[in-house]
Amino acid sequence: MKKIIIALILGFSGLINAQNTVSGTVTDLQNQPVPGVSVYVSELHKGTTTDENGKYILNNLPKGGLRIAFTFVGYTTQNKNIEKLLKENTLDILLSQAAFEMDEVIVSTAFSKLQSQNVMKVEHETIKTLQQKGTSTLIEGLATIPGVSQISTGTSIGKPVIRGLSGNRVLVYSQGVRLENQQFGDEHGLGLNDAGVESVEVIKGPASLLYGSDALGGVLYFNPEKFADAGDFKANFSQKYFSNTQGSNSSIGLKTSTENWKFLARGSFNSHSDYKAGDSDRVTNTRYNETDFKTGIGYSNSSFSSVLRYNYNKLDLGIPEEGFGEQTTTKNTEFPRQGVFNHLLSLNNVFFFQNSKLDVDLGYITNDRSEFEDSNEAALHMKLKTFNYNAKYHLPKMGKIETIVGVQGMHQKNANSGEEYLIPDATTNDFGVFGTANYEWKSNVLQAGLRFDNRNVTSIAHGTEGEEGYFQALDRSFDSFNASLGYKTNLADNLTMRLNVASGFRAPNLAELTSNGVHEGTNRYEVGNGALKTEQNVQTDLNLEYKNSHFEFFVNGFYNHVNNYIYTSPTGDIIDNNDVFAYVQDNAKLYGGEVGLHFHPHPLDWLHFETSFETVTGKKQNGDYLPLIPANNWNNTIRTEFNIKNWFQDGFATLNVSSTFNQDNVSGFETASKGYSLVNLGLGGKVKFGKTAFDVNINGNNLFDKKYIAHLSRLKTDGIPNIGRNIVLGVNFNL
Repeated sequence: MKKIIIALILGFSGLINAQNTVSGTVTDLQNQPVPGVSVYVSELHKGTTTDENGKYILNNLPKGGLRIAFTFVGYTTQNKNIEKLLKENTLDILLSQAAFEMDEVIVSTAFSKLQSQNVMKVEHETIKTLQQKGTSTLIEGLATIPGVSQISTGTSIGKPVIRGLSGNRVLVYSQGVRLENQQFGDEHGLGLNDAGVESVEVIKGPASLLYGSDALGGVLYFNPEKFADAGDFKANFSQKYFSNTQGSNSSIGLKTSTENWKFLARGSFNSHSDYKAGDSDRVTNTRYNETDFKTGIGYSNSSFSSVLRYNYNKLDLGIPEEGFGEQTTTKNTEFPRQGVFNHLLSLNNVFFFQNSKLDVDLGYITNDRSEFEDSNEAALHMKLKTFNYNAKYHLPKMGKIETIVGVQGMHQKNANSGEEYLIPDATTNDFGVFGTANYEWKSNVLQAGLRFDNRNVTSIAHGTEGEEGYFQALDRSFDSFNASLGYKTNLADNLTMRLNVASGFRAPNLAELTSNGVHEGTNRYEVGNGALKTEQNVQTDLNLEYKNSHFEFFVNGFYNHVNNYIYTSPTGDIIDNNDVFAYVQDNAKLYGGEVGLHFHPHPLDWLHFETSFETVTGKKQNGDYLPLIPANNWNNTIRTEFNIKNWFQDGFATLNVSSTFNQDNVSGFETASKGYSLVNLGLGGKVKFGKTAFDVNINGNNLFDKKYIAHLSRLKTDGIPNIGRNIVLGVNFNL
């Protein structure tokens, strides 16, 4: 009887898995099978790999349509859309070789197209590529992407800047939900670790249509690590050493999947001592420690897919105040220091119907931020709790028109428990509704959208009126309509043009509305303005790309007009020996772009030359320059690829020269910055000894120990240089 029951269960499971399958063969232009191709369905977080005969099969797929991406290094990516699945579907794929980077599926935009099909130009970088550059933090890696830079406090705190806009004007998404971590503060970093992150997508320009307030300047969209293929179990361990800070970065992860269930977990620990400035001593109390844990569990069948992910991040950050003080290599932070605990819980659900689907993301984030001035009792203690939701309904396709409608919102509470207040106790509620459509014909794509948002901010009065630290009660509501229109076409066989016009908005944050006290991060007395209006911008982007088998060229240009741009301006008053700065508004404009080329000469298939130049100018309506605008940068890289017999595979060697120019276009309270050039080397690949294989890379950053001060360094006012020579050694074992 037991055998009959087991047979019935197995038979029933087989029937379930037999429902709606896609199988086929992947071959190249010579009709030869291509083994090892990744076959992935992002909506299901599910994938497989072609076998030695180029064959694959995906089981237990939904009833409606779905997209399947076929990717393999050295070949063009195929993103195939199946309108309606039958019980058994055959899909054979022909891949052609490509000398340049793979064409990636872009998740951060509305319709999950390949970049070559996408109306918007989105920068996509894998975390592995960024790590190969030897950067010690995630934000340092992001700052190597053209158009992206960082406002830094030493090596531990970095805030992303996209084309001159930063802080609350740049929205960060992780695990499919917006990350809220008191990002308005000058000394509040990104709070994300690169372990357990697959890739990052950068939208350089207003993305309020999809993401609402705070996406006025752009979006950083982090894609989490993928689950294992069905039936696989994988584990890996990585270790890095950083010579300058005598730092260590350790990470271990494991993942496994069945046809329906999937699971992964990854833990990492990061520890660094004070960094040594170029040709100088160590900068006291720039040390930091970071603990990060990520896990996820998912389930999918023929009707829906659900993935629950959790990320815990703990930061112990020293705040440098002494400059070149006591010289030590300890990793124990001194006072003043910050303690930050961040919990991010996300739930992604996709429900599949006959010809449509519903995509729902729910997120809950708690950010616990403390500042310890001279004891372990927090002088400043803020707790931010945020619940956000995003529901998108993909309507049935009408001919060549794809349409999405959705609602999005956020409920947020900030509470203080320390003696000092940066912002008052407050509640923020967001609600937005939007619709967007995509029409594609031949090599042309037209995309348009419209959105309405409302943000309501209420705060509680605190302190004594007329004294430092007094916050009056606030109840403000902000509304905004936004629209976008984009067009992509092929002007010639290898020449693509994209033209986008989009509006964005940002409601003023609590610090801008309510500040009344000394801001330790900027050493000035800041006064908020409860009557501030919503920032509203319109940006025009033009992208031209030319690609053939051995040459790639791109040019991006933008013009961004911002009404009611919020900034601080000195009043001329002095309180408690601190200059008083007030939040004011003025219309502003930012313009510039990026240009670059990638040359891969034939027959020297192992040689690559890449160069890019980026520039941005920001001005107020009266012609004065905006603060915190990055200097122009010219980046040049020579990369070689090689193999050494059978023991060293996928080898690479890079020589990079990054030249940053003088920044003389500064605001009234900034000082000009001198230019500098940094030389960086890299070497790596896969080492094989019998059945043992591991990845290794060695990087030498700022190889000549150049003494320089970046324009966006917050230590610039004290004349403290940035980090000097740093040798990075990394290994990664697949266990």
